[in-house]
Amino acid sequence: MRLISYTRLGQAGFGALTEGGVIALAGRLDRTVATLKQAIAGDLLREIRSFAKDRPAELALSDVTLLPVIPDPAKILCIGLNYETHRHETGRAVAQYPSVFTRFADTQIAHGEAIVKPDVSNALDYEGELAVVIGRGGRNIAEKDAMAHVAGYACYNDATVRDWQRHTHQFTPGKNFPSTGAFGPALVSADEVADYTRLPIATRVNGETVQSATLADLIFPIPRLIAYCSAFTPLSPGDVILTGTPGGVGDRREPPSYLKAGDVIEVEIGGIGRLVNRIENEARI
Repeated sequence: MRLISYTRLGQAGFGALTEGGVIALAGRLDRTVATLKQAIAGDLLREIRSFAKDRPAELALSDVTLLPVIPDPAKILCIGLNYETHRHETGRAVAQYPSVFTRFADTQIAHGEAIVKPDVSNALDYEGELAVVIGRGGRNIAEKDAMAHVAGYACYNDATVRDWQRHTHQFTPGKNFPSTGAFGPALVSADEVADYTRLPIATRVNGETVQSATLADLIFPIPRLIAYCSAFTPLSPGDVILTGTPGGVGDRREPPSYLKAGDVIEVEIGGIGRLVNRIENEARI
């Protein structure tokens, strides 16, 4: 089951994506549920599957404007240096614990929207990642129970302004420029992914593959990330954990290869989807 967030005729909504189009879901199962995050919080994914089964699409995909999968997560927790290839290319030491930083929800964009290269930098870089969306919240979640707290998965491009990332030892500025967190196109429910570790992940720039790995290559796997993050902060339905990017980032190439206006970036994860965004320069005001 693939679920999308969107706007149509000025109204935000969400729906199930089918081969024929979109089945609108806002207010259909519960009148108080208008967003995908609310549906996840209400534990409605099984009901949605039953409702949408064999139902014809009511809208064409072209009738809606996609939003980030979860436009307003309370928390976006990003994991750095979580593939050995990326840790090695950055020269970082082996870590005992995950490296965690945050991204703000208002930096997110949808599939098909433009990632904006800010005027203050020429060091915009791609980071293809698997996003984990929390379904059932909690604190101090045990690793053995962690996967039961996952609602589903989506593609993410955690685009980074590298020079601002390195102004100090804190990553936050380089990770939070407007319109740099691409999230989509759809949430794939966890029950459709038998073993996430078997999924391939790749990033392409203008058709050239620049990152390639499998999710088995994660240094800290998803259960460990959920357990660790929930130990220091309660997780809530709709929260997002970005699991890290493989080696091959533009910043570590010789010479470095940064993104420029007109470039097209694809993040593709087998069984999850393909996220596509074009780079645009920041509009001058």
